[in-house]
Amino acid sequence: MNIHEAATLRYSSPLIPAEHPHVQNTDASLLDAYSAAVTSAVERISPSVVHIEVHQKVHPGGDRTRSGEPRERAGSGSGFVFTPDGLILTNSHVVHDAARIAVTLADGHRRPATLIGDDPASDLAVIRLEEPNFDEHVLTPATLGDSQELRPGQIVIAIGAPYGFQSTVTAGVVSALGRSLRSYSGRLIDDVIQTDASLNPGNSGGPLVDSSGRVIGVNTATILPAQGICFAIGINTAKFVASRLLRDGRIRRSFIGVSAQTVPVHRRVVRFYELTRETGALVLSVEEASPAKRSGLREGDVIIALEGQPVAGVDDLHRLLTEVRVAVSSTLTVLRYTEKLELRIVPEEAK
Repeated sequence: MNIHEAATLRYSSPLIPAEHPHVQNTDASLLDAYSAAVTSAVERISPSVVHIEVHQKVHPGGDRTRSGEPRERAGSGSGFVFTPDGLILTNSHVVHDAARIAVTLADGHRRPATLIGDDPASDLAVIRLEEPNFDEHVLTPATLGDSQELRPGQIVIAIGAPYGFQSTVTAGVVSALGRSLRSYSGRLIDDVIQTDASLNPGNSGGPLVDSSGRVIGVNTATILPAQGICFAIGINTAKFVASRLLRDGRIRRSFIGVSAQTVPVHRRVVRFYELTRETGALVLSVEEASPAKRSGLREGDVIIALEGQPVAGVDDLHRLLTEVRVAVSSTLTVLRYTEKLELRIVPEEAK
């Protein structure tokens, strides 16, 4: 036996203990902890996740039956129950223009649902189960988290019904925050979560959860040619949109004409100006002939307040740009480099 054969035997034989068994034990314990975290999160969220089947009428000019009635196109997606009385959050593109909606719960029960309202601009929708508490069945609402607290690298889990395979689980990490994604209406959705938790057709509308099983995003899209690039709408945005859909059935917004993302503000600047928030909304671009352009807002400005209300990020800016701001002159507080400025802006109604 030569020296190379002896070395191979030494490291490959199961009878000879590893030189550093504590390294292997540490790796095993880490994998066990990761597995336990994912399993626990899935057990918490699974009862709230639903499979949604939709029949949409073909628009005029599409295929029709011999009797002249419009044909229906079938589609499907995912969603999750967020109230005990049967309200479900999902994507707008899953249920938009729906003629009929059917929901299959985690326990296999199938029930019809009605559309409460949808918002193509944010790709979010709310539907309600008909007769939600049947046969002594009690719905399990999901626990909603805080997408403002997310950090890149954080473990996240996606669950849904891709291609109709209900309760499919994938796991990954938060790849990036503050992404922009163009919605089906053509409007940019700002502050989107990028993740490598695998999504497929049918995952749309399902929950993205943290290791505690709290929903921190609504899965919405993938980039088809790419692998491991998937997107979810932050749950803070979803909470705001859902509340407005429940109240009005639609979202009426004001518009200033910027693309933005949430960024941290330097601590020295926070202390110098005694700011109440340590983050703001960084202006990435300003549309021509928009209220923002007329106000003097520039790329690189960080919006920290609107009419005296703190803006900690894009979610806050969206929340404050409601219908009450339309055609009303407001004060926009921004940081330009290290200078604090106040600009006058008159938001318009979003089209």
